[in-house]
Amino acid sequence: MTFSADFTYETRPVRVVFRPGASVTATPDEAQRLGLRRLLVVCGSRGEATARAVEDALGDACVGLHAEALMHVPVEVADRAVAVARAAGADGCVAVGGGSAIGLGKAIALRTGLPLIAVPTTYAGSEMTPLWGLTEHAVKRTGRDPVVQPRSVVYDAELTLTLPVSLSVTSGINALAHAVEALYAPDTSPLVSLMAEEGVRAMAGALPRLAAEPDDLDTRGRALYGAWLCGTCLGATTMGLHHKVCHVLGGTFGLPHAETHTVVLPYALAYNAPAVPQALAALHRALDTEDAPRALRDLSVHLGAPRSLAELGLKEGDLTLAAEQVTGEPYANPRPVTAEGVLAVLWAAYEGREPTVSP
Repeated sequence: MTFSADFTYETRPVRVVFRPGASVTATPDEAQRLGLRRLLVVCGSRGEATARAVEDALGDACVGLHAEALMHVPVEVADRAVAVARAAGADGCVAVGGGSAIGLGKAIALRTGLPLIAVPTTYAGSEMTPLWGLTEHAVKRTGRDPVVQPRSVVYDAELTLTLPVSLSVTSGINALAHAVEALYAPDTSPLVSLMAEEGVRAMAGALPRLAAEPDDLDTRGRALYGAWLCGTCLGATTMGLHHKVCHVLGGTFGLPHAETHTVVLPYALAYNAPAVPQALAALHRALDTEDAPRALRDLSVHLGAPRSLAELGLKEGDLTLAAEQVTGEPYANPRPVTAEGVLAVLWAAYEGREPTVSP
């Protein structure tokens, strides 16, 4: 049996602490290890209570709390946060929350070079990537820069116990999207494929149990483990059609981030399926199915997630503009990104149809 492969895999220096209670016990230790003594804590309004606990744990090493993170990181919100960090004389930043809070922390790091510690409270996965995003004039720009990669990530399953089931489900399926696209990314590798398959298996297995018993710490920990793997895959590879569609729908039309990923994923995968047989085989193993797009949709529908883009507030008249934006600057994708193909994906997601694989 022969083995033939052509790939590149690059690791980045990030330290991960994974244990219940770590947000208040390990975050000060991570700051001390990095030599940081003037930390600004950033969060969104919904996560302020948790961020206050981290602020208290940091004690004199914290110079303030900035609770203005918003979804899709509007550039004006980033500007204010950078000004606050500079005025406080911060030598580092701690982002506490989901993708919005961590995204704001990354925006500060991008502008100032300050080191970032991430304390995620959802399954978004942004904490494991060197990817940043900013929204300006209704357009979301993304980029990759090692300066925004958190130096330390503190995973504390206890922080996710208060995450509502509905948000847990959509956040978890958002994480699944990272692993799905990593399986067929142009820069994937054997190690990424292993992490992606295990990440999908862990998250897809945890979500139904989490919905049934949201206070079970072991299940929450399993989901967080899946999120870590899926986020690591996203950080190591290039995003494709699914992420481009979601960035356009979020940045231009203001659709909610995790819910949009949840709705779009089965249809983007169905579009790419004919071109990615190996990725599809890995997903079939991880999901124990012979139809991965349908299994992903069934998972989200069974757990009460939104079924369509129309349900999220997109208008029928927005579909053509969205397709134009996706095809105008497409991400790398295993199947050619055409206006007709993208519009078909958007229509199916808009109506919430059963996903079908077509050549």
